[in-house]
Amino acid sequence: MTNEVCFRTLHLEMPWSLEAYESVGGYSTLKRIVAGELSFETIIDELKLSALRGRGGAGFPTGLKWSFMPRNLAGQKYVVCNSDEGEPGTFKDRDILRYNPHQLIEGMIIAGYVMNATVGYNYMRGEFYEPLERMEIALAEARKKNYIGNNILGSDINFELHNHMGAGAYICGEETALIESIEGKKGQPRFKPPFPANYGVFGRPTNVNNTESYASVPAILQHGGQWFLELGKPGNGGTKIFSVSGHVNKPGNFEVNLGTKFSDLLAMAGGVHGGKKLKAVIPGGSSSPILNADTVMNISMDYDAIGKAGSMLGSGAVIVLDETTCIVELAATTAHFYYEESCGQCSPCREGTGWMSRVIHRILKGEGRPEDLDNLDRVASNIMGRTICALGDAAAMPIKGFLKHFRHEFEYMIEHKRSMVKG
Repeated sequence: MTNEVCFRTLHLEMPWSLEAYESVGGYSTLKRIVAGELSFETIIDELKLSALRGRGGAGFPTGLKWSFMPRNLAGQKYVVCNSDEGEPGTFKDRDILRYNPHQLIEGMIIAGYVMNATVGYNYMRGEFYEPLERMEIALAEARKKNYIGNNILGSDINFELHNHMGAGAYICGEETALIESIEGKKGQPRFKPPFPANYGVFGRPTNVNNTESYASVPAILQHGGQWFLELGKPGNGGTKIFSVSGHVNKPGNFEVNLGTKFSDLLAMAGGVHGGKKLKAVIPGGSSSPILNADTVMNISMDYDAIGKAGSMLGSGAVIVLDETTCIVELAATTAHFYYEESCGQCSPCREGTGWMSRVIHRILKGEGRPEDLDNLDRVASNIMGRTICALGDAAAMPIKGFLKHFRHEFEYMIEHKRSMVKG
């Protein structure tokens, strides 16, 4: 049995088709639900056993999250898929949408059944033309066979799914900003509490999960929570798709068991480009703190091990950096991105991201001062934990990571007014 979960149709001709998905057992779990073989309690228990954790970045246990939804509350409830995928370095979810859309659809139907929600939204980046096209075709195929819609397969289960396009705003990857955008408002995060499980889309109970999270559910229920758990590690069940980019010979998406060594993942990506020496790795997208080569080479790619090393698994976007990388330039690019993408609602993020970007660019231009580095670290610390959403933390954590591991490069540029890497 293949270990692949979300990419299990890739070896087939037209892997995105309904025929391909059904050939690997697609929609078999939905049929078991309709036949009365799987209760919502059983499904939640299997998800808890599987140790599936949110694949969008936070890593929160999925089964526990689903159990928070007040399924017996009267009135409309929603399930929402976060396919926004705005984290720099991340490109896995679009390939689930392109190559295995039916597995996401089945996962969301199952979620709707478990949480007694009859409407779902799949929120995608505005640039996702091909994923949208594939999802629309898949929904039409599923509707034709009555896998989705009213009275699914002759049962009393109803579920309708809508694809909803955003406009490419990074902030809309935050679940409450995404909800605001679905409602037709400006994409700005809400204060929490209340949380979406109590007050979500149109003020109704809502569950929000990542694309890879929902798409993992049908395979878990088809083969069992224990099977999925044993693919990974205790507390880190299953496989994870890592988007490997940067200075590698074969960049791409790799679905591997959680707990795989970084050195093995790097080998799958063809090693460091041009035979150069590995300098550092950003393990979970641009918001995760950088790790130097000595730390990362023997690290286990799972939530707990990377957290213990001082970074986070995040979305699974692994950015590989070779010895020619100027960390100051990388910091300047990163700081500018978060300054541009801040929604401006919170003063620490609105002002702090701009301040960090300007100071790092000043250092880059040869106008830095020795006190700039302590000030940068202080401002980053003052942003963290003081904003409505996690974008402030996402902007601050990488800067603190650059200073922690590569402060000497900043000091060299301030003193010599040039990069110690590029001369």
